[in-house]
Amino acid sequence: MVSVAAKTETYDLFVIGGGINGCGIARDASGRGLTVCLAEMTDLASATSSASTKLFHGGLRYLEYFEFRLVREALIERETLLRAMPHISWPMRFVLPYHKDMRFEGMTPTSRALNLVMPWMKGRRPAWLIRLGLFLYDHLGGRAILPPTSSVDLASDPVGAPLRDKFRKAFEYSDCWVDDSRLVVLNARDAEARGAKILTRTKVVSARQSGGQWEVTVRNDGGTETIRARMLVNAGGPWVGNIIHEKLHLNSSEGIRLVRGSHIVTKRLYDHDKCYFFQGEDGRIIFAIPYETDFTLIGTTDAEHEDASKKPVCTEEEQDYLCAFATKYFKRPVTHADIVWTYSGVRPLYDDGASSATAATRDYTLKVDTSVGAPVLNVFGGKITTYRRLAESAMSKIATVLEVSKGNWTAGVPLPGGDFPVSDVTRLTEELAARYPFLTSFWAGRLIRAYGTEAGLILGDARQADELGTDFGATLTEREVVWLMEKEYARTAEDVVWRRSKLGLRLTAKQIADLEAWMKKARSNHTFHAAE
Repeated sequence: MVSVAAKTETYDLFVIGGGINGCGIARDASGRGLTVCLAEMTDLASATSSASTKLFHGGLRYLEYFEFRLVREALIERETLLRAMPHISWPMRFVLPYHKDMRFEGMTPTSRALNLVMPWMKGRRPAWLIRLGLFLYDHLGGRAILPPTSSVDLASDPVGAPLRDKFRKAFEYSDCWVDDSRLVVLNARDAEARGAKILTRTKVVSARQSGGQWEVTVRNDGGTETIRARMLVNAGGPWVGNIIHEKLHLNSSEGIRLVRGSHIVTKRLYDHDKCYFFQGEDGRIIFAIPYETDFTLIGTTDAEHEDASKKPVCTEEEQDYLCAFATKYFKRPVTHADIVWTYSGVRPLYDDGASSATAATRDYTLKVDTSVGAPVLNVFGGKITTYRRLAESAMSKIATVLEVSKGNWTAGVPLPGGDFPVSDVTRLTEELAARYPFLTSFWAGRLIRAYGTEAGLILGDARQADELGTDFGATLTEREVVWLMEKEYARTAEDVVWRRSKLGLRLTAKQIADLEAWMKKARSNHTFHAAE
């Protein structure tokens, strides 16, 4: 049973939503000495925050829409975040192929003329615009770890081998990879370590103002309880509007635009460890990214999504679109037969009245509402790269209502397991493999990339693999699952194999079912921390 707050206890903040924004705000606020309770109706990162393209990036294409502040903030954040989580994030190089006539393929004479006058509006970008964008990308935010942009001869460089022969030149620049769902969980863990109460699978039924405070009614397996708080933070993501109107009963004209982003995961399409940035005739871009060692991630789409209650899926049309898009660049066609998994998420973008889903702002907007007496902060939009800065901005808003004695503190402060230099991943992996000789290279690398310096805590004093308990397959053992249940809020097999890891790509349906049965039995026999 989930243990909720006693009725007599009053928190400073009650956060609705266990995505990256909610957990990031909870962590920041807890570190400033505020008392915080966070409720997530399902599992942490169960919606948008586990369905990203897995990048800390400045957003090269956002420069076309003159979002210089957003891009600069995101560029600065890349290295700030990288230093705080070098286990779940790492630098990557992105290859942007180009040939001089590519921006005119499939375009009408009118479209060609429009592209020459306003190249950011239609078709692919001309070389001068790409060079300008990459120059700004290199210099807007500063770099200490990431290397600068360079040019690539695709005829001689190995990155050109998988591409069609017409692509002879490319630009190569830096961004960072991140394990998005683990990022959320680690923020929640750190928030809890600093005093926050994290309630998963706890649904907010309603909230009402009483005596200048909020009384929040929540429901979980243990029944219905009431929690009091001086202020609410509505970080409900796609459900932020629903929470405003149906849970809090506020009159607000602020709104969000739901945009579905879908991805496909294919069998590995090439052998090197760099990513591709592909431009389409429709003005959109997609990435092709090395994924989980043996796969390639391709995405994303931008499609309007009308109903937050409707689960997003990567449609057949979107799969066709992504396959056809990638095939325009790769020598070997990408087909449905290559797809091993798909996923889709709904981005809750602030509704700025943009004409298309692609053009809608990725910036965030924070609004404090005091119309009913007790304050609420509504969080609109945002992107994973700027989640920490969003949390700092949220704290600035909160400080106008509540007394907050401590200033900004999170920049560069390690998340659990991330207390080592960015350059030490290989050393840590080798040391783990030497300490536990039964580990394969894949297994040791996976554990360091997931848990960093905490990997040894999971393996403990094991001298051979069978001392780790039940083997669920694909290097997942009982001892790791127990850690995830006790420390990381995992409750179901889906939590483990699709959010705490991506081992669902390697496990069979039977293995996942066996894991689910084991976890169900374990829950009935033990009280796992934050899991029930």
